[in-house]
Amino acid sequence: MAKLRFEIVTAERAVYSDEVDIVIAPGIEGQLGILPSHAPLLTMLQPGELVVRKEGEETAIFVSGGFLEVMQNRVTVLADVAERAEEIDIARAEEAKRRAEEQLKERPLEMDLAAAEAALRRSLVRLKIAERRKKRPGSGGAQGL
Repeated sequence: MAKLRFEIVTAERAVYSDEVDIVIAPGIEGQLGILPSHAPLLTMLQPGELVVRKEGEETAIFVSGGFLEVMQNRVTVLADVAERAEEIDIARAEEAKRRAEEQLKERPLEMDLAAAEAALRRSLVRLKIAERRKKRPGSGGAQGL
């Protein structure tokens, strides 16, 4: 079966690199499913869950935004921030959620409403990915890097 070469990198590190069957990414206009032989594509990503499937195993990765490029059976993601499900610090994500909710509730004059809402969305996605991984032992796999 044909495979895709997939790589996700941030300014700090390579998060994942491997041959995979499918990549499902949070595109700016909705979910994108990328299979081998996909047409060339360049798109922005929104904060959300990126899923990579390889031989029946799924790896969930949180991305906070960035770009996705598809070219010649190669998918490259340049992410602002990316964390594998097993790397997510649940306590930190819960604290970020609490802070964002508190800011939205209090609404101080100097508050950037869009930034607070974005922070809340990011923390909720991180928590969702981490919680789902806890419920499915063995998912979030150790394959890749």
